[in-house]
Amino acid sequence: VSGKLIRMDGLNIPEVAEAILSVMPLDSFVQEPVLRMEVVGNPDEWVECHHEMKKVVDKTSDREWKIGSIERHAFYDRARNAYAVVCAGGERRGYGCFVLIKGVIDEQGNVV
Repeated sequence: VSGKLIRMDGLNIPEVAEAILSVMPLDSFVQEPVLRMEVVGNPDEWVECHHEMKKVVDKTSDREWKIGSIERHAFYDRARNAYAVVCAGGERRGYGCFVLIKGVIDEQGNVV
């Protein structure tokens, strides 16, 4: 990991996602500012925490965001170069791994 490791012990994916997205806008210049790790052998499958992430993304934004997917090893490569890796220490379910792409805030504090 090239960035910071941030541990959020005792919290699950929805709790961590809501905390992050309350202060970090998603990138409006990309089609899929949220990427979920694909289920090995079934890349189109959405597990429970994927659906929960979508609910949090919809709840914390005034836009309809598309969640993309990324193959497991490509996810690891991307995570190695991340600004930060946030560990939801209370999450025990598989495939609760996401990339969130940060958006831009202008000088007036508006999300661009």
